[in-house]
Amino acid sequence: MRSLSIIVPAYNEERRLPATLQTLCAYLEQRHFDQAEILVVDDGSSDATAALTRDFSTHSPVVRLLTNPLNHGKGYVIRQGLLKARYEWVLFTDADLSTPIDDLARLEAAVKASSADGAIGSRALDRTLIGTHQPRWREFSGRVFNFVMRLGTGLPYRDTQCGFKLFRREAARAMAARQLLNGFGFDVELLFIARRLGYKFQEVAVRWNNAEGTKVSLWNGIAAFGDPLRVRWNALCGRYR
Repeated sequence: MRSLSIIVPAYNEERRLPATLQTLCAYLEQRHFDQAEILVVDDGSSDATAALTRDFSTHSPVVRLLTNPLNHGKGYVIRQGLLKARYEWVLFTDADLSTPIDDLARLEAAVKASSADGAIGSRALDRTLIGTHQPRWREFSGRVFNFVMRLGTGLPYRDTQCGFKLFRREAARAMAARQLLNGFGFDVELLFIARRLGYKFQEVAVRWNNAEGTKVSLWNGIAAFGDPLRVRWNALCGRYR
C-alpha cells in the first residue's frame, strides 16, 4: 500500500480530536507512505472541532478539513469523505479510535492475501479482542441488528457497524456515488451496493474498545433497524443503478 487517505467523521469532537490527530500523524510518519492525508469531515459541529482541525493543519500538512454548516449524519459525511479522498486506498475510522490505527495492518494483510477490493473491521469474529465492552443492552441490540440486516439484505457479514473499513478508492467512489442513507445504517448500504457492483471485501477481526461519549443515541439505534429494509426497498426501486 503506497498511498492512503484516512477519513475521520467528526461531530463535536473538540475534546478527543487533538489526541486522535496526533496519533494518526505519528502513524503516517512511521509508515512512510508515498502519499497520505487525514481528511476530517466536520458534521456541523457547534464546538471548536473545525477550528482545532484548521489550526492543526497549519503545522501538519497531511491534515485536511471539510466542513458542513449543518448536521446531516454520519452517513452523509462518510459519503463526502469517500468522494473527496485523493489516494489509492481509503480508510475510515471513528474519531475516538475505538479500533487502534495499528490494526490497519490486519486489513492490509487480508486484502493482500485475497486480492480483495477492501476489508472491514469486525468485533464479532473474535470477541476476545474487545478490551472494553459496550453496555450489555447495546451489545444485544447489535446482535439483533445483525440478524435483521442479514435477513433483509442477504449480506454475509457478522459485523457491519464497526467504524474501521478500508477500500480501494475506485470502489469507495463507486459506492459513495450511489449511497442514499445519511444515518447510522449507511454501512449496510455501502456493503450492499459494493456486492451488487461485484466488489469483494474481507471481514477481519480487529481490536476494539468502547469509548465514552458515543454520538449514537437510543433513537438513532432504533431508527437504524429500519435501514436494511430501506436498502432492500431502494434496490427494488432501482435506485442503486
